[in-house]
Amino acid sequence: MRSLRLMIKEQTPLYIFVAVLFLVGVVFGALIVSSLTLDQQQELGDYLGNFFVTVDQQGLPAAPDSYWSIAALNLKWVGLIWILGLSVIGLPGILILDFLKGVLIGFTVGCMVSEYSWHGLLFALVSVAPHNLILIPVLLVSSAAAIAFSLLMIRSRVLGGRRTPVTRPFAMYTLLSLGMAVLVLGVSGFEAWVTPAMMRWVTPMLV
Repeated sequence: MRSLRLMIKEQTPLYIFVAVLFLVGVVFGALIVSSLTLDQQQELGDYLGNFFVTVDQQGLPAAPDSYWSIAALNLKWVGLIWILGLSVIGLPGILILDFLKGVLIGFTVGCMVSEYSWHGLLFALVSVAPHNLILIPVLLVSSAAAIAFSLLMIRSRVLGGRRTPVTRPFAMYTLLSLGMAVLVLGVSGFEAWVTPAMMRWVTPMLV
């Protein structure tokens, strides 16, 4: 446990780096909304309008049915980051995933605000923000650990430096990733059971 805490402390600069990359993605995603054409904005508005009417009239899928699909999607992010961290060429992929996650969130929130003003912001706060307050740090911690392990592989296997044993770093990296996966399962439960209830509470304001 002490070694795990030490590893996290040593990776603080990487946490800052991936957090800034994620925030750049959020800003980029929000800017994409403002660059949409009028036709694209109309199509997006129609889609959101139909979605909110469906939620208001029919509700959302039952939590037990949606939990595993949500959990599987979130676990894929953590699992893919872990796999990319194992390979030397996976480093750019990790950075792309962090940026893409930011773009998706920025675009989603930007769409809500653009179409529905402060009501859209309220919907984004209850549908996007709560579970992402934990999910995003989980992904960023996983990304920092993956980048650190990938850099270790590059230094010891590619650059011809002193070959550092990777058994212990690999074990710590995998243990951290498993811990993040457990957190993802808990966050997915919140997203499946609590978030839909909050969405149904706000949806009548948008219909």
